[in-house]
Amino acid sequence: MEATFIDAKSEIQGKLTGRDARILGRFRGEIELTGRLETGEGSRVEARVRAEIVEIGGELSGEIQARRLTLLEKARVDGKIRSEGLCVREGAQLDGVVEATGLVPDSTDKLSRPLPPPSVKGVTGG
Repeated sequence: MEATFIDAKSEIQGKLTGRDARILGRFRGEIELTGRLETGEGSRVEARVRAEIVEIGGELSGEIQARRLTLLEKARVDGKIRSEGLCVREGAQLDGVVEATGLVPDSTDKLSRPLPPPSVKGVTGG
């Protein structure tokens, strides 16, 4: 099954649903994927995003909920992020709130407990 592809010259507004998608152009609205979302350099996305894996290479403003999120070197993200795993590459810019939803082991009782949600404002990745 091939991913939905929005090329660099496209401008789309609405709701995108499916498995995987790659956005190189402009998108505004809502994105709900069961798989992976990739946005390329030069892309501009204003959306509420929910996907298993998200990789941002362009600009995104809105909300992101993902199991794994990667901000690439030229990423510019402004909004609220909720993710179990977050990777911010050197050069990426993040301005918003981050909620880490992963678990860490508790050495006293061998059970897992939720991480407290950190707040991040004006972070430049590294």
